Amino acid sequence: MKEIGEFIKTSRKAAGLTQAEFAMRSGLGLRFVRELEQGKQTVRMDKVNQALAMFGMKAVPGRREEG
Repeated sequence: MKEIGEFIKTSRKAAGLTQAEFAMRSGLGLRFVRELEQGKQTVRMDKVNQALAMFGMKAVPGRREEG
């Protein structure tokens, strides 16, 4: 989840949006956006995909990288 959170944070900042603006435009709660950007492990995937959709992306199953 950390990589997704970093992607959202970087993309949001590149778009010139505050967390509050991003939350409002994406239809998500500010608390969720904060937790997502911090890499919280227990976020809901439907909401993660709602956030990623703002940048034309979605989370899909993939092999886990060991490391």
